[in-house]
Amino acid sequence: MTRLLESYARDAWVAPTDGLVDIPSAIDGRIVARTSTRGLDFGAMVRHARDVGGPALRAMTFHERADRLRAIAKHLGENKEPLYVLSAETGATKRDNFFDIDGGIGTLFAYASRGRRELPSERFFVEGAPEGLSKGGSFVGTHILTPLNGVAVHINAFNFPCWGMLEKLAPAILAGVPVLTKPATATAYVAEAVVRLIVETGLLPEGALQFVCGAPGDLLDHLGGQDVLSFTGSAATSQALRDHPAVSRNAVRFIAERDSLNAAVLGPDAVAGTPEFDLFVKEVVREMTVKAGQKCTAIRRVFVPRPLADAVGDALATQLAAVTVGDPRREEVRMGPLASLSQRDSVRAAVAEIAGEAEIRFGDPEAVSPVGGDAAAGAFMAPVLLTCAAPRAARAPHVVEAFGPVATLMPYDGLEDAVALVAMGEGSLVASVFTYDAQVAEALVFGIAAYHGRVLVIDRDCAKESTGHGSPLPGLVHGGPGRAGGGEEMGGLRGVFHYMQRTALQGSPARLAALTKSWIKGAPAPAPTQHPFRLTYDEIRVGDTVETPARTISLADIEHFAEFTGDTFYAHMDEEAAKANPFFPGRVAHGYLILSFAAGLFVDPAPGPLLANYGLDTLRFLKPVSPGDTIRVRLTVKQKQSARKPEYGEVRWDAEVFNQDGDTVARYDLLTMSARAAAPTAA
Repeated sequence: MTRLLESYARDAWVAPTDGLVDIPSAIDGRIVARTSTRGLDFGAMVRHARDVGGPALRAMTFHERADRLRAIAKHLGENKEPLYVLSAETGATKRDNFFDIDGGIGTLFAYASRGRRELPSERFFVEGAPEGLSKGGSFVGTHILTPLNGVAVHINAFNFPCWGMLEKLAPAILAGVPVLTKPATATAYVAEAVVRLIVETGLLPEGALQFVCGAPGDLLDHLGGQDVLSFTGSAATSQALRDHPAVSRNAVRFIAERDSLNAAVLGPDAVAGTPEFDLFVKEVVREMTVKAGQKCTAIRRVFVPRPLADAVGDALATQLAAVTVGDPRREEVRMGPLASLSQRDSVRAAVAEIAGEAEIRFGDPEAVSPVGGDAAAGAFMAPVLLTCAAPRAARAPHVVEAFGPVATLMPYDGLEDAVALVAMGEGSLVASVFTYDAQVAEALVFGIAAYHGRVLVIDRDCAKESTGHGSPLPGLVHGGPGRAGGGEEMGGLRGVFHYMQRTALQGSPARLAALTKSWIKGAPAPAPTQHPFRLTYDEIRVGDTVETPARTISLADIEHFAEFTGDTFYAHMDEEAAKANPFFPGRVAHGYLILSFAAGLFVDPAPGPLLANYGLDTLRFLKPVSPGDTIRVRLTVKQKQSARKPEYGEVRWDAEVFNQDGDTVARYDLLTMSARAAAPTAA
């Protein structure tokens, strides 16, 4: 039965009435869906996102948004099997769907976890340490990140209708920016099913997510300087979007991920019979055949030492011959069809252009016998391996992308030649280096890094757990320079910050501490009515400060600590050797003795709301402490943050240790957990 796809506009599903576009199955060409955006008011959709979705998301904290993402990911995971069934019509095998569907759900989970772990329970983010701007310390600066007051427009590619949408959605929602997402029409039926699952949860506020199923009409005309346009697709479309009058005139933030002729380089040490040689061949074949090669990260250019070219070519041909092409729903099929007949025609044309400067070593782009599939009506194509004997003199293998199961094998003469050949791709998303030689790895990695958003180094030590050449991960940058578009997505919190404005704040320490809810040196530091370790998380105030009495550190203390811990480093035990050290006046106290004594000065020993010390950050020993010196501690509540569980909260303390002259001898952030009086109620 043919599905009628709908758009989700202004919190309602809108069925198309005319101008319908047929969407055929990649397997047999039958029409599986129809859609159209005729009649949608794109201006009203953008205004709805800005006026309704934006305020609702910005009213939530990072943690609240992260919790919504986690719940959505859980719901999708519980209902993913129908998505697998639908996705087969795109040509995706079960293995392909693991990357698309499970990968997309996993990305939601990853950003939910990072949001909880690395972002505060606030609506803004303080970036970096304060900057002193005056001699007396009464004027300081800091940087904050706040959500843009616009809409994130996401235009996605056909090859990953689930992951491609969710890897953009997750950081935008976490940042507090509403999303208007538009999938490629060819596989929109999968994206629509995902959005329906998200909408039915009711977890996102009104206006936070809208869905355009079909042509974008005049959508871009309505974008302004607070909006973000993120695109995945061809270089030609990317240029058209970047040059759109509204985008250029209003300086709309633009993120592009586009054509990329990614490379795999085999090191000269990785001869036949080595693990790296076998890993290289296996990875190239996998990248050529997963999603029928329709991946922006797929290996397109295969660089090998000239003496190994024949051995590599033979090994690749042998493994490609074992790849079963056919109906992706069949268990024995390893590679399904391309997404559409037009896509297959495009790939065949690209192969013909590359073949003008190369020769086909394996596969016939015009002939295939699919298992359980229709060779005429389906978009099936055999894997094709080309070879280019003189890559320095060629152009097409480096700049013409056959977006399918196609790669070109090219020999290099020395590492400098390999680096130069990789650079001829003019910028790519990812390159892989296969070597077990440290010098080869260094020469290749640092030679090609500037041309790539990611470089993977594979050898026998990491291969078993490696996620592979073509798998972008939420914690790492996905993007690349030059022909790859010059953009970055994901990369942990970097992806979130694309949707936020960085603003420098200047003012007094007191004012900035109050605004950022983070104590700054020079801000008021009142003494609480009782020791802050006796206060619950909710009773503790940022700025609460404890000033301890002093303690003298004796030579006996130093020697006892050395004997007790086994740390008999000469600076603590040998007066002459210590004096010969340019950092010490003679024997000095252990840094960890200073920390231990400092804790003894500020700790309240009785059971109470303070539950645990779970670490130190930014520890620095700034001045040596000699026998006979005294130390004291000033402990100040620097930040508070809700924890994952409602029974307690995280407290960050500024700990500064002084000597008898008032000089700072050590400084660090102490991290503790404090109990809450009662679980906080939801706002």
